[in-house]
Amino acid sequence: MSLSESDRELVVAELGRDPTPAEEALFENLWSEHCAYRSSRPLLSAFESESKEVVIGPGDDAAVVALPSADTDSARGSGRADESTYITMGIESHNHPSYVDPYDGAATGVGGIVRDTLSMGAYPIALADSLYFGGFDREHSRYLLEGVVEGIADYGNSIGVPTVTGSTQFHPDYEGNPLVNVACVGLLPAERLITAEAQTPGNKLLLVGNSTGRDGLGGASFASEDLAEDAETEDRPAVQVGDPYTEKLLIEANEELVDGGLVESARDLGAAGLGGASSELVAKGGLGADIELDRVHQREPNMNALEILLAESQERMVYEVRPENVDAVADIAEKYDLGCTVIGDVTDGNYVCEFDGEIVVDVPAEFIGDGAPMNDLPSEEPTQPDRDLPETDVREAFEAVVGSPNCASKSWVYRQYDHEVQTRTSVLPGDDSAVLAIRQAGLGLAFSSGANPNWTTAAPYDGARAVALENAANLVAKGATPLAAVDCLNGGNPEKPDVYGGFKGIVDGLADMCSALGVPVVGGNVSLYNDSPSGPIPPTPTLAMTGTTEEYDAPPTELVGDGTLLLVGEPTAELGGSEYLAQVGGTDRFPALPENAAELLGGLRAVATEDGTLAVHDVSDGGLAVTLAEMVSEDAGAAVSLEDVGDADAAHIAESLFSELPGRAVVETNDPDAVVEALDGVAPVTELGEANGSGTLRIDLDGEELRYSASEIAALRDVLVRELE
Repeated sequence: MSLSESDRELVVAELGRDPTPAEEALFENLWSEHCAYRSSRPLLSAFESESKEVVIGPGDDAAVVALPSADTDSARGSGRADESTYITMGIESHNHPSYVDPYDGAATGVGGIVRDTLSMGAYPIALADSLYFGGFDREHSRYLLEGVVEGIADYGNSIGVPTVTGSTQFHPDYEGNPLVNVACVGLLPAERLITAEAQTPGNKLLLVGNSTGRDGLGGASFASEDLAEDAETEDRPAVQVGDPYTEKLLIEANEELVDGGLVESARDLGAAGLGGASSELVAKGGLGADIELDRVHQREPNMNALEILLAESQERMVYEVRPENVDAVADIAEKYDLGCTVIGDVTDGNYVCEFDGEIVVDVPAEFIGDGAPMNDLPSEEPTQPDRDLPETDVREAFEAVVGSPNCASKSWVYRQYDHEVQTRTSVLPGDDSAVLAIRQAGLGLAFSSGANPNWTTAAPYDGARAVALENAANLVAKGATPLAAVDCLNGGNPEKPDVYGGFKGIVDGLADMCSALGVPVVGGNVSLYNDSPSGPIPPTPTLAMTGTTEEYDAPPTELVGDGTLLLVGEPTAELGGSEYLAQVGGTDRFPALPENAAELLGGLRAVATEDGTLAVHDVSDGGLAVTLAEMVSEDAGAAVSLEDVGDADAAHIAESLFSELPGRAVVETNDPDAVVEALDGVAPVTELGEANGSGTLRIDLDGEELRYSASEIAALRDVLVRELE
């Protein structure tokens, strides 16, 4: 770990002397891309992060949002919010660690985002995992997938936090650098809210949780550089090792500490370890600290100051506590068999660390946190390809798309997670979005997370707009009104102009669509340098979005088998970014998104809550073909006619079946007129056919018929199960 020459010159100028070895390492980590966002912060002002429900926006460990009153529509009209019930939202990446050690890398990603939730005074109630791997046909990709899923499952299940939603995508450009993005929602009454901003000089700083070892040293620096060919062996010491059972104890201890009013501020020990957490805590309050590193409880002998300061050992929190409450905090820590040490004091001076009788760090805290210079990098504007579509057999294309790993059932993944612990999950994984029963507020909370790398590879800006629209559509298909979102912006090496151009595109695209939908982006994470010898990853804007509904339940995705089938939205669109092109080859422009996206989703939400609506499923990966296939079951089938494609060319047929234009949905209803009325002047509504009890999907192309039983469709969609079990 060493500072670049230009950064070192800035530090020397500020301090008036050469930095100590501990200071140099601290600056190198906290001024890294991973911590300081040196290449991305200039772009992030594009996001709108305020609304009447937002209590705390970007910059803290997690965002805090007030839930609307149970009367959702009138609450939105008047700006009223439930003053007693808040949720927290956070998201983070653990990409490089999950390549080096998929199990521990993914597990500690879960642990970190849960502790971010704790530091706001909230109890974690739901997790979402968005995972991205190389081609599923590659043995190494399957190895990473199995390790990551096992790590998430073992950690989340052990701490009793349900993983309720997410996504799993495969793309060849993740082969050398997978992505593991994990989001968490927490719940708290308003009076429990705390922040990561130190309050008062003279208060004590306590380190509570696991003992400190040498694991994770230099993790922030490691996350800020491209992966090398030997990363799996050479970078193993930079990966943290998790202990979910200690995390569970920390969760329950945190509950008692916050309930007892014993905590003034708190911060999770994540990137850059104790040095990062404690310096950021006091810097946010415009304060300083005196810390004695010798006091830190350690699990390895002969640790030096730099190791104690920067180790990223897991399951640790730093608390600001009034002097008279120190003994009470120590008693609760002892009750839960957690380490607890008074490591120092909040001051109104510099950030100072002492070790073995010597001052090893003495710097202004705000300079550590905000002194890193921002990068001004060149970028190249991405271009979209022209249309060049191959001739294909529609039956072969249908089976290739429905059976592709990206469109296949992800049940192999989510059935390893305990998604019903805490008994709030009313709509389970595998649906458009999960729904949680928030009984304290009398509301359902819908939760969706994901991105589509095919979309953002084809068109970074419009693909990111589509990601935002798709996540919002997932919520409204369950009858929810979008509330707020957090993002995890993943890119390659920003020093490459084409890579940085694509990254700028996803930032602007996500920001523009969220703004158009009226959804504030209240927090997030940036992960750059996701580059390896196999090349950069696709620009990947994972979005995790919540919404509220007055009901705990929602219209199902599967057909009831007794209504008319309607398509809400354009019946045909371009094929750019589709799984169809990924399977058969060719190129096309990305589909033009609706200009009235907010109005469209409002109409779709109204349809989802109509009494006559029997089932709703949004159109996404794989297009209409996959949507219909997913709606069929052994008990219900569908007879669909696409007569307008009768004598059309193969391109028009493909547009009807496989375009992935988001913001559309298939609705089963026994009151078609109500659907047409709700969307009048907003979006076209096309009658597709009828649902029935046949357990078979029949698509009439007026010249060729596709017919598949529910069992045949299930066989196509079970590719992950077949290959991994």
